[in-house]
Formats: sequence, structure tokens, C-alpha cells
Amino acid sequence: MKRYAMIIEIKPEKIAEYKKLHAAVWPEVLNIMRKHHIKNYSIYLREHLLFGYLEYHGNNYSEDMQKIARCAVTQQWWKLTDACQQPLPSKKNGEWWVIMEEIFHMN
Repeated sequence: MKRYAMIIEIKPEKIAEYKKLHAAVWPEVLNIMRKHHIKNYSIYLREHLLFGYLEYHGNNYSEDMQKIARCAVTQQWWKLTDACQQPLPSKKNGEWWVIMEEIFHMN
């Protein structure tokens, strides 16, 4: 299992909409993530920042993320959620959420 933490900005005027979307995440979206080895996924909000954490239990994170991205229901979901988000200026090419470096973990 590998832990991933990521961060992105949220547009202040979209916070209520984003919370509403995540209060009722589509079951198909959750099933796709589970199918591709995502577990223990959380998103936290602080001011204008979203912090995401997930645990990946597969063997090829990049491949699984590509499969999730190609799924039609994921693309529909992202149209709604992406409109609420603003990537950080430090994002790498092809990145939306910026992956953070883990520097400490206590088990």
C-alpha cells in the first residue's frame, strides 16, 4: 500500500457547491475508484485549500489513474468538480491536484 497526499485550491464561490457534490458522491464514481485499488480516500477543506489523502493498494498507480480518467462517469463527475477547483501555480505539466511529498509517517 502506498499513501498519496495532494492539494489544490478551491474557488471561494464554489465551496458550498463542492460540499454538496461530496455529500452525495455518485456510487459509480466510488465503485470505479475501488475497482482501481483506491481505499481510505478523504478530502479536507481549509479556507481556500483542499487536501486529499488516499491509499493505493494496486501495483501500477499510473495505469490505474489512467483507467479511472478514461471512464465516462469519472469524466462527467470531474466536469462538475473541476469547475470548483483551481490548480496551484506550482503544478507540474499534466497535474491537476499537486501530489505532496511525504516527509513523516507514524504508524
